[in-house]
Amino acid sequence: MTGNSGAPSQLAEGRWLWRRLFVFLTAAGLHALLARAVDRVGPEAAVRVCEGLMTLLGLTVVLYLVAPTAQQLIAFVAQLKIGGRP
Repeated sequence: MTGNSGAPSQLAEGRWLWRRLFVFLTAAGLHALLARAVDRVGPEAAVRVCEGLMTLLGLTVVLYLVAPTAQQLIAFVAQLKIGGRP
């Protein structure tokens, strides 16, 4: 329910260093792939390859931003269920 101070306890998943490290390393790797793709592929394929890598990068960023929000929503719903009982 709540901690000793009366404040709701935070979920440990929102503070994981590994999630942040994974996202930052993946983003850096995708940027490096994007730079190499621009140099190596021909002009006719460059647009398609770059769009695919930018889509992966965008998905990674969206997942990084949405994950804490989803955890907060689940915690909020859980508190509503606990608080709603007599």
